[in-house]
Amino acid sequence: MWLNSSTATFLLNGFPGLEKAHCWISIPFFIVYASVILGNSTLLFLIRDDRSLHEPMYYFLAMLAATDLGVTLTTMPTIMGVLWLNHREISHESCFSQTYFIHTLSVMESGVLLIMAYDCFVAICNPLRYTSILTDSWVVKTGIVVFMRAFLSLIHLILRLHGFPYCHSHILSHTFCLHQDVIKLTCADITFNSIYPVVLLPLTGFLDSVIIRSSYIMILKMVMNIASGEERAKALNTCISHVCCVLVFYITVIGLTLIHRFGKHVPHVVHIIMSFVYFLFPPLMNPIIYSVKTKQIRNGILRIFSLNRPIS
Repeated sequence: MWLNSSTATFLLNGFPGLEKAHCWISIPFFIVYASVILGNSTLLFLIRDDRSLHEPMYYFLAMLAATDLGVTLTTMPTIMGVLWLNHREISHESCFSQTYFIHTLSVMESGVLLIMAYDCFVAICNPLRYTSILTDSWVVKTGIVVFMRAFLSLIHLILRLHGFPYCHSHILSHTFCLHQDVIKLTCADITFNSIYPVVLLPLTGFLDSVIIRSSYIMILKMVMNIASGEERAKALNTCISHVCCVLVFYITVIGLTLIHRFGKHVPHVVHIIMSFVYFLFPPLMNPIIYSVKTKQIRNGILRIFSLNRPIS
């Protein structure tokens, strides 16, 4: 029987076999979500409020924090709804919208990490022209390009989901909607929806990672030519936070990809856990990394949470 995409619903899945423990499982999820929202919101507030942070590096960090917040707020309602209230139903429209935002924000995060790598490259390899190259207008235009790339690259893929008949089981594999999960439930020709992501991945994530890696190869060559060990350490410290964020993001991407491609015989709960790691670990770690590794951010956070020192 075909399901009408405008009226029928999908059923989200929690942790199969652990339904009675959902209430307990929700506790660490709630703590992580609260930490993600607090951490990224604090970064955004700090960068907006502290004029000394009104520089390209911190504007890009604000873009990263906003993207991480978007991923968190997109997935949190359905996940906590399933774990707290056993509310598993989600309309097709809501599911497709969630799918779009999840995948779009993932592409955006890759793009933001790319322009942050360029920021590090200019800061170390061409410091005298840094302010003339990375102007405010350049930052705004680059942010728009990153957003439009993510928005346009996925919109038609998700729009096609609205026209598909859904005649298979209407139970999804996760507590949120993913494109690769939804298309398994259709009984239409999904050749385009199956091939396009395979083409899109090399054109975005893989290409971004290659450019980032190339940027750091040139940065390392430049740093190795610096005679002073202290100056080399100072130059490398400029980009250490970004390197950590890149590693966190791409390691989780690679892990999730390998599980989906080669983990057919892996227990389904492992697939679920890896999906949660992919969506929650980078947004959780990015504020922590920058708070620990970046002196200006660390000092700003101390000012915000200090009762004795006013925010400058």
